Amino acid sequence: MAFSFFGNQKNKNQKATNQVVEVDVTKITPNRFQPRKVFEPNAIKELAETIQEHGLLQPIIIREFEPNKYEIIAGERRFRAVSELQWDKIPAIIEKMNDKETASLALIENLQREQLSSVEEAQAYRSLMELNHLTQTALAQGMGKSQSAVANKLRLLKLITPVQNAILDRRISERHGRALLELNEDQQRDALMEIVNSKFTVKQTEDLVAQMTGKPRPQDEAPVTAVKPKKKRAKKAKGLTADTRVAVNTIKKSVKLIRDNGMKIKTRESDEDDHYEIVIEIPKQK
Repeated sequence: MAFSFFGNQKNKNQKATNQVVEVDVTKITPNRFQPRKVFEPNAIKELAETIQEHGLLQPIIIREFEPNKYEIIAGERRFRAVSELQWDKIPAIIEKMNDKETASLALIENLQREQLSSVEEAQAYRSLMELNHLTQTALAQGMGKSQSAVANKLRLLKLITPVQNAILDRRISERHGRALLELNEDQQRDALMEIVNSKFTVKQTEDLVAQMTGKPRPQDEAPVTAVKPKKKRAKKAKGLTADTRVAVNTIKKSVKLIRDNGMKIKTRESDEDDHYEIVIEIPKQK
């Protein structure tokens, strides 16, 4: 993983690798910029048991933010495990860093070593971009990832908070969340309740979203129980000629492209006797 867009941070870390000291656990506080929102108690307990048996093989990294007070830069899981073991001191490397450097290194350390949820990863990407004034392309290059991979993660932050929390809590998967990106906020909220309560698979979720948006589903898939939309669904197109189907599909693809770029638009469809009607409402930009 590249560190070039954080200046000379890599060199500073290399100089401090042998400066391990014992620091009172009570003088250390968690990192304010920690991207991980959920710490599994069982995982911390297992880590504590491993440390109890084999010792702490890698010191944590901290900085002194006030006289004799320290903040964790990297190693919060190890710190939590040691605290559970009620150790008085913990091996640590003390770095000199400002808030920006601390936040950036903490984010990178977690992205590199921790199994973050997809939402936590997206939040970490956004924080790195804001802290270091990076574009998606620059961040992707620095992280050794493709720009599309970074962009796809960041799109999850367009989901409403309850859906993001459901991904954080592992109640639904990232793929469930991606399917819900096509829905507006009210629809996401309704769909989330149905998915969690009925324990929908990803495919069932995609079918539900298709029903709520009025999109046709593959004919060979079994129907699922869907939340009734607040607005009456438009009828599916019937008896369209080949040219008409091409025109309708082209418009639908354009609508999806607009939605994928973050604009909230509304559509209504109806199959009339002599024509197929599509109404698109595009909000005026403020």
